[in-house]
Amino acid sequence: MAIIVVILNDSQLHTPMYILLINLSLTDIGNTSDILPKVLNTLLTQIKTVYLVECVTQMYIFVCLTLTEVLILSAMAYDRYVAICHPLHYFIFMSLRHTVAFAVASWTIGFLDPIGHAVLISKLSFCKSHLIDHFFCDVTPLLKLSCSDTFKIEMLTYVVGTTIDIPAFLLTFVSYVFIVSSILKIQSSEGRQKAFSTCTSHLTCVTLFYVTLISLYMRPTSSLSLKNNKFFALIYVVLIPMLNPVIYTLKNHDVKEALKKLMNIAVFLRAH
Repeated sequence: MAIIVVILNDSQLHTPMYILLINLSLTDIGNTSDILPKVLNTLLTQIKTVYLVECVTQMYIFVCLTLTEVLILSAMAYDRYVAICHPLHYFIFMSLRHTVAFAVASWTIGFLDPIGHAVLISKLSFCKSHLIDHFFCDVTPLLKLSCSDTFKIEMLTYVVGTTIDIPAFLLTFVSYVFIVSSILKIQSSEGRQKAFSTCTSHLTCVTLFYVTLISLYMRPTSSLSLKNNKFFALIYVVLIPMLNPVIYTLKNHDVKEALKKLMNIAVFLRAH
């Protein structure tokens, strides 16, 4: 939320990269708000009951925001590619209209695509047990719990992976291949360092995100260990949203300066 306030408050940060960063921050806020309040409530009250409708809703929001984050990170990678490889055409390829279109498309696809998962999972029968071996309602533990045929849901998961996740990953990967190639062609070490510093924050976040995402979902359900699944899910739900703002503030000179400016204004207003 601090990053969003800082970017909105500083007109110098009203650029495509920071507009996309606002959207990334919103997905982090959404994921933690979707899952952690229920987890904390369960720990404090020891009331571990969850209704199916509530469970499916939590799962739907989680998948929505995860898909949206995949697409937002890809748009940010493309933004860095244009900024470094085609700087003279940056405001042509990454105009405000294009940036808003990227953001709207990411949220629209993110929220429409998991409807199939929500509908199919809500129709499953849970006759084996009603005990979810997880700290939130994720797709995999629900499939493990069901005694119905889960083939359609698993196929839908792989279809989503091959039509959205993998192309988004390839866009990000190819963008960074061109970025690294362009940076290595810069003659001066100072120029290379300056160019690379503009994308280290995003590259760090992308690496953390995809390592956990692949560990969570890009394997057959039968080969998954729920213990390992919970570990990677905890990293994704708690650690990554916590690290993202830290990475973007500590490694980003513009954000740090804008944050200092905002804090100075707050101190001045408080003093007067």
